[in-house]
Amino acid sequence: MNAWTRFSLVGSAAAALLVSVSQADHHGGWVSLFDGKTLNGWVQKNGLAHYRIDGDAIVGRTTPGSPNSFLCTAKEYGDFELEFEVKVHDKLNSGVQIRSKSKEDGGRVYGPQVEIEASGSKGAEAGYVYGEATGRGWLTPEERLKAHKVFKDGEWNHYRIVAKGPRIQTWINGQMIEDLTDEAIYETHPKGFIGLQVHGIGKDPGPYTVAWRKIRIKELK
Repeated sequence: MNAWTRFSLVGSAAAALLVSVSQADHHGGWVSLFDGKTLNGWVQKNGLAHYRIDGDAIVGRTTPGSPNSFLCTAKEYGDFELEFEVKVHDKLNSGVQIRSKSKEDGGRVYGPQVEIEASGSKGAEAGYVYGEATGRGWLTPEERLKAHKVFKDGEWNHYRIVAKGPRIQTWINGQMIEDLTDEAIYETHPKGFIGLQVHGIGKDPGPYTVAWRKIRIKELK
């Protein structure tokens, strides 16, 4: 048993900050953000969606009438490389917040979001960058915002996100989707939490789910 395992943390806030050293991949600086057993290191903000652990995945399930919900890392990140796999119901929109913040304690989440969306018959905007509650809408320029079918519906999809300075790059299943440089959003969001979104569905009873697994991050110097 290592020192981190022996160390006794007092209070829920401290427990939320714990990321087990056993989940750290010291080869290349990668660290797992999900220990596979608990939601330690994560805090829910904004909405009423239900997050649970199912096997090796974090699953978010919609709640009718709830606004957008976010399961957010207690730790903030600036420059990083993030990888995860995701599977989403065809009728549910989702995304991953990066360098984001929330108003007051657990309030409205805002900041850059990498889109997660099933392709459907016409394709979708998966992998592009949206300004969640920033007042700007899509951060990806309109001329590049073209629907595509790189996202495989009903399957696990691999995402890679690299955020370094004002530049944000995204890949889905090994194919680059976006290479965005946005000085304005970087000025207001140079650092922040990672957030797993379950989009609100209004009065639709659902329920719909989105699942994430193999979530890991490498901070860049």
